[in-house]
Amino acid sequence: MRHSLSIAALTLSLAFAATQAVASVSPVTTTQSVTVNGSVAEVCVLGSPNPPSIDLGQMAATSGERVGKLGTISDHSVNLPDAFCNYPGTQISVAATALVEQDESTTPSGFSKAVNFTANVSGWTSSAASVTTAAAADGSNATSHSAGAEENAPQTANLTLTLTNFTAPGDGVLVAGSYNGLVTITLGPDGGN
Repeated sequence: MRHSLSIAALTLSLAFAATQAVASVSPVTTTQSVTVNGSVAEVCVLGSPNPPSIDLGQMAATSGERVGKLGTISDHSVNLPDAFCNYPGTQISVAATALVEQDESTTPSGFSKAVNFTANVSGWTSSAASVTTAAAADGSNATSHSAGAEENAPQTANLTLTLTNFTAPGDGVLVAGSYNGLVTITLGPDGGN
């Protein structure tokens, strides 16, 4: 019996030693990496103009020495909030079209069917983008273009369009009718201007 007890003890010792040997072996691991990529497009956004349009009302003086000629028109401002570009090298460009009476008939001498103005867009860089229309009395050559300075970093800003310096070519008597003009503001990559 002693012999069987010794065999049982030896078997138990060997089983314990085998368990210890298995427990002390480190598990084998492996590692792999997964690359995650993405991109962000270059984007510029202009806020909606507030107000969206400007009505100058009666532009000609209706009494006094200047009756029939361009009266005094005060400056008008439009806010364009929350403008941004998420990349550098951007600028504001402005195209302005003079207010022109839409009748296609010939403009008599001493009359004008155009009202010129200056459009300034400020807030993007330290200097405003500015353009002044130079329409002739007959309304031709009504559109002018200009670009502001380059902004060299991503930018967010509240922009202000100001219309000022209203004039009639040759200070002529304004032809009666409906006058329409337009200011187009573009925010985007520097066009090299």
